[in-house]
Amino acid sequence: MADTHTAAAQAGGSPFAPLRLPVFAVLWGATVLGNIGSFMRDIASAWLVTDLSASPTAVALIQTAATLPVFLLAIPAGVLSDILDRRRFLIGVQLMLAAVSATLLLLSWTHALTVEHLIALTFAGGVGAALMGPTWQSIVPELVPRSDLKEAVALNSLGINISRAVGPALGGVVLAGFGAAATYGLDVASYVFVIAALLWWKRPAAADDGLPESFLGAFRAGLRYARASRPLHIVLLRAAVFFVFASAVWALLPLVARQMLGGTAGFYGLLMGAVGAGAIAGALLLPWLRTRLDADGLVLLASLLTAGVLGGLVFAPPQWLAVLLLLVLGVGWIVALTTLNGVAQAVLPNWVRGRGLAVYLTVFNGAMAAGSLGWGLVAQRAGVAGTLAAAAAGLLAVALVFHRFRLPTGEDDLQASNHWPEPLLAEPVAHDRGPVMVQIEYRVRAPDRGAFLAVMKRLSLARRRDGAYAWGLHEHTAEPERILEWFLVESWAEHLRQHHRVSHADAGLQAEAVRFHAGPDKPEVHHFLAIQP
Repeated sequence: MADTHTAAAQAGGSPFAPLRLPVFAVLWGATVLGNIGSFMRDIASAWLVTDLSASPTAVALIQTAATLPVFLLAIPAGVLSDILDRRRFLIGVQLMLAAVSATLLLLSWTHALTVEHLIALTFAGGVGAALMGPTWQSIVPELVPRSDLKEAVALNSLGINISRAVGPALGGVVLAGFGAAATYGLDVASYVFVIAALLWWKRPAAADDGLPESFLGAFRAGLRYARASRPLHIVLLRAAVFFVFASAVWALLPLVARQMLGGTAGFYGLLMGAVGAGAIAGALLLPWLRTRLDADGLVLLASLLTAGVLGGLVFAPPQWLAVLLLLVLGVGWIVALTTLNGVAQAVLPNWVRGRGLAVYLTVFNGAMAAGSLGWGLVAQRAGVAGTLAAAAAGLLAVALVFHRFRLPTGEDDLQASNHWPEPLLAEPVAHDRGPVMVQIEYRVRAPDRGAFLAVMKRLSLARRRDGAYAWGLHEHTAEPERILEWFLVESWAEHLRQHHRVSHADAGLQAEAVRFHAGPDKPEVHHFLAIQP
C-alpha cells in the first residue's frame, strides 16, 4: 500500500491520479454502481408519490424523509465511524439498505405501496445514508496520500454525479417500461457489488494505543472539537446558507417536471440525468477553475449558477431548455459540493475526522431537510413558480452577503506532533480517574503581555479542540509577570489522548507562546488529579 501511495503521489497533478490506486479504484467503482441503484430507487419513490398524491407537501416530504435522518443521526454515526472498524460497519449498513429496497420491491410487486409506506421506507433509507455518509468520507484519507486528497474528494463527488447522470435516466426508463418493482430490484442487486468490494478490501488494522474511546466519551470529544474549531464554523455557515436555498430545486423538481413542463416519469429521469451529466462536466472543469478562483470564488460561482437555474425554471421553459438548465445546475452543484466538502476534509485531523464530517453532514442535510419542507409549504400557498423565484432571489442575496466570510485554506499540518513529554507519575493512575487539571506557568515581561495574551487566546481554542472542557489564565497577585495557564480534562485517559492529538500546527502555536517566556528554563508544567471525598 505504501509503495502504491508513493507512486500516486509522484504522478501528482492529475484529477484522476487516485484511480491509479487499486483499492481506491475498486471501492470508487463499487460506490458508483451502488449509487446508481440508490438513484433508481429514489426516482421510483419520488415519481410514485405523485401518482399516490397530488399534494406538494407530500412530494416534499419524500425529500425531507430522505435527509432528516442524516440531520438527526450523522453525529452519532460519525462517532461510530471513529471508534468502530469502518469496513465492518459499512458492510452492516449496506445489508440494512438492501433490506429496505427489498421491502419496497415486495410492496410494489403486491400493489400494497402507500404514501405512508414510501415516506417510512425513505426515512429508513435515510437512516442507512446517515450511518454510511461520515464513514465513506472518513476512509478517503486511508486510501490516498495527502497530496491526492483534494483529487480523491473531487472524484467521489464525480462518482456520485456519474451515478446521478445514469441512475435517474435508467430508473426512469425501467420505471416506465417495467414498473417500480423492477426498479427496486435493480437497486437490491447493486448492493451486491458494494458488499463484495468491501469484503475484498483488506483494511490495515488500526494501531492500538491502549486508550479506546467509549461512545459517550467520543461523542463529547467530537462536540468539543466542533465547538472550538473556528475554521469548521466558517465551512458550516457557508454550507448552511447555500443548501437551504438550493434545496428548493430538489424539493420541487418532480412538480416542475410534471405540472409546469408537462413531462412523464422518463422526462423527470432525463432532468435528473442532466444534473448528473452537468456535474461530470463540472468535475472535469474544476482543475481549470481552481487555477483561476479560490474556494470562496468557486462557492460564489456555484451560487450564481444555481440561482440562475432557479430563475430560469420560473418561466416554465420548453423541455429542451429545461434540460440545458439542469445541466448548468449540475455544474454549480458539484462545484459547491466538492469545494465545501474538500475544505471540511482539510480542516479536520484524522482522530476526529468522522465526527467532524458528521457535523458537516448534519448541517448539510439539516439545511436540505428544512429547506425542502419549507419550500414545499411555501409552494402550497404561493405556487411552484413563485417559490422558485423566491428561492433564486434568496440564494443570490446570501451568496453576496456571506462571501465576506472567507473559507479557510486548509493548509495547516494536522498530523500528530507527539511532542508532549509523558507526565511524571508517583504511581500508576486509573484511566477513568478525573477530572485532570493541567497547569503551565509562564513568566512574561510587561511589554510582551498584550502579544502573549493574543497568542493564548488562539491557543485556548486548540486546547479545547483537543480535549479540554475548561480553560483559563491567572496572574500572580504579588508578581504579575507570573501567569498561570490552566485547563481541565474530564479523565486521565482523555488527557493521554490529548498527548496524541496535538498537531504540528498547534505545536507551532505553543512554540509562539513559549517564546514570550522570560524564565531561565522552560515553562513549568504540573498535573493535578481531583481528590474524591
